[in-house]
Amino acid sequence: MKFYIATDHAGLDLKDYTVELLKEKGHEVIDLGPFSRDRVDYPDYALSVCKAVLADNTAHGILICGSGIGMSMAANRHSGIRAALCHDAYTATVARGHNDANVLCFGERIIGKGVCESILDAWIGGSFEGGRHTGRVEKIEAIH
Repeated sequence: MKFYIATDHAGLDLKDYTVELLKEKGHEVIDLGPFSRDRVDYPDYALSVCKAVLADNTAHGILICGSGIGMSMAANRHSGIRAALCHDAYTATVARGHNDANVLCFGERIIGKGVCESILDAWIGGSFEGGRHTGRVEKIEAIH
């Protein structure tokens, strides 16, 4: 699986951990930054990941900030992006299965490395179930 990933200054440690973990698991990861602890604005990084995911519809995005809330709000402003703020494996499973989420968001100040790994495993192991969920996703996409 291919991932575009970015954070703000509040999620740098978990981003670096996530990049290495995904690579160890055999996934392609494109790190869109930042690469220092200098204060940055999370909407700028959400934009970079969302543009990349929209241009490469086979890929998924990962956005990390302190809580994950700001990143998910910024990401969901983009038509075609279905960003899910996940706090555990269950929310990641449902986001993929029911909502066909294409961007995963979480917060470094909310989850630890173990929970991060379980979220990633659930995300990677999941897929869109279709069926009754298809019409709902289509309704989401029709909102402008």
